[in-house]
Amino acid sequence: MADVPSDAPEHCPGTSSDQAGKSSACQGCPNQNICASGAAKAPDPAIEEIKQKMMSVKHKILVLSGKGGVGKSTFSAHLSHALASDDSKEVALLDVDICGPSIPKIMGLEGEQVHQSGSGWSPVYVEDNLAVMSIGFLLSSPDDAVIWRGPKKNGMIKQFLRDVDWGEVDYLIVDTPPGTSDEHLSIVQYLSGAGIDGAVIITTPQVNNRKSCDEGKSFLTEVPDSPAAVAYQNIVQRWPGAISNYDDVRRILLNVC
Repeated sequence: MADVPSDAPEHCPGTSSDQAGKSSACQGCPNQNICASGAAKAPDPAIEEIKQKMMSVKHKILVLSGKGGVGKSTFSAHLSHALASDDSKEVALLDVDICGPSIPKIMGLEGEQVHQSGSGWSPVYVEDNLAVMSIGFLLSSPDDAVIWRGPKKNGMIKQFLRDVDWGEVDYLIVDTPPGTSDEHLSIVQYLSGAGIDGAVIITTPQVNNRKSCDEGKSFLTEVPDSPAAVAYQNIVQRWPGAISNYDDVRRILLNVC
């Protein structure tokens, strides 16, 4: 969860929980007294910082999938390239699949590195108007495994949203991990101030994958106060039946973008 401190124990109930500082999992946590006092329930200041950072980004679009291997990251890459084919538009692609970053390979950017500047992290550019950021650029080798617990992954997502210097951007495409997990809750919470313009769920025709797609749609409607839920109501429900052809997909994406 996004409200779990980075130094919290594994089963931390979260700072906004009624059990914060009181649960058995809180024993020995350096934040226990603060959480028990209620001080930790104050809004994360990063939300406002990210809101200010995202003022230069016109449209923010999440790409999700219920299962892995259905083409979510490939779609994110193709959508980014398609939007960037208009030279008048500035496009950014953010990979928040912390433990399974595939965007660097798909975009042909393996081995590239991120550089720090006075205004934050400089993303890697695949085209003059298409910038990319991924934890894959921070690893010493593409084969390195990222074995992190939720709080550390959430902290990296926060850092990406707050510290990457995108400049003026027309479209920010956020490639999320498969499923609905802490990372998804974090991205929704951190962007709650800035707003999310749309969410695209990728699936394949197999029954199990379509079921997972339904779970993803449920996530977008059930997260409390989620801008993504509003995006789902305004966009996804415009097509009550299954998408059957390219024209349907193009029409929906034009509405999102």
